[in-house]
Amino acid sequence: MTVIIKILQVILALSVLILIHEAGHFTFAKVFHIRVEKFFLFFDAGGVKLLSTKTGWFSRLFPRLSRSETEYGIGWLPLGGYCKISGMIDESMDVKAMAEPPKPWEFRTKPVWQRFLVMAGGVLYNFIFAILVFIAVMDIWGSAYISNSGSAIYVNELAADMGFRTGDRILLMDDYAPQDFSMLQADLARRNVRKVTVLRGTDTLDLYMDQSMIGAVLNTPGMFDLAIPFVVDSVASVSPNAGLDIRGGDRIVSVAGEDVEWLQDARRVFSMHPGEEVTSLLLRGCDTLEVPLRVDTTGRVGVYTRMPSLVRKEYNFLSAIPAGFSLTFSTIGGYLKDLRLVFTPRTEAYKSVGSFIAIGQVFPSAWDWYRFLNLLALLSIMLGVMNLLPIPALDGGHMVFCIYEMITGRKPGDRFMEVAQIIGMLLLLLLMVLAFGNDIGRLMR
Repeated sequence: MTVIIKILQVILALSVLILIHEAGHFTFAKVFHIRVEKFFLFFDAGGVKLLSTKTGWFSRLFPRLSRSETEYGIGWLPLGGYCKISGMIDESMDVKAMAEPPKPWEFRTKPVWQRFLVMAGGVLYNFIFAILVFIAVMDIWGSAYISNSGSAIYVNELAADMGFRTGDRILLMDDYAPQDFSMLQADLARRNVRKVTVLRGTDTLDLYMDQSMIGAVLNTPGMFDLAIPFVVDSVASVSPNAGLDIRGGDRIVSVAGEDVEWLQDARRVFSMHPGEEVTSLLLRGCDTLEVPLRVDTTGRVGVYTRMPSLVRKEYNFLSAIPAGFSLTFSTIGGYLKDLRLVFTPRTEAYKSVGSFIAIGQVFPSAWDWYRFLNLLALLSIMLGVMNLLPIPALDGGHMVFCIYEMITGRKPGDRFMEVAQIIGMLLLLLLMVLAFGNDIGRLMR
């Protein structure tokens, strides 16, 4: 059931974003009286269509729509979508139509600034959509994050190899003071950090980062978990320890003879004693007490711990608007930094590139509108930024050609555009192979 929910979320999210993106091209084309021949969700490769307004049962039910100059439909290949604009060299590679004399309703006969706006429309709509979604999220739920101030890290093997230790508090990355604990690992990679200043006990230390390990930072999730002291908040009513004298504020410091400074340490010990009773020590004020904790068969004890306080901010609709704009532009900036790393081979960031499989893994296993909408806005930004890359098969490539024409006054020839489109499609195919290969490799590991 979990897999089905994730798949449904991926399909819904990608469908919405594809429609939004293609609607951008469609809208500007219509504004400038350019004919749009097809508007499709997914690709109708080989002419195979799941739905079309021009053929089949849909055209019989809605004959008026079938007479529209634009064919609307759904293809069978879920790798994107497209808006086929008359007189434009695109993924359809309709060279026959391009060989005919230009017509006034075609893309190629319009002024270069209009063609530029038609190509930019998809990206523009993606960014506007992200802004609107973030505004809605801020208005409904507000924002919340775990403050880095006062929070300690629980490290994995990679972080330990880089010099970090569990319990460290990260103060500075070069001259930058991180605010959001959840962004520590991303900040470490994106900012090309050379020196990290940490508080270890009562000592302040400088850790110098090995730049050759940035690739590992990008490809190893969970470098910095939040180190949570095992301080009791409450005991669940269905807990096997519901009758024990365990009170809020008690701190468990030892389980089965092992010191457990952090909740993560205790979880590891509990997992080794499923269905058993383990002797534990807890601190209550100045007293040390011994209690027999019962571990259920799943390695849990049914004790809730005190969690670090979240930094929360509430918004009304008016204050949510600038907050939505700010979050969108900061997310765009962060993703641009990620792309810079991907195109820097020494970082090995290309190994973190993922496909639909990776996208599916980030969606929650149960439906959660807050997380879904946040991911939808993030994916909309990613789609917009990716389409800005100056690759001929993408919007960014077409926009570069328009800018070239604006500067030089010379329009690239149709043959050049056809070859550039083929090269761009091959590059995108290679990128897709890389993404799927990375995902399959991660699944195998």
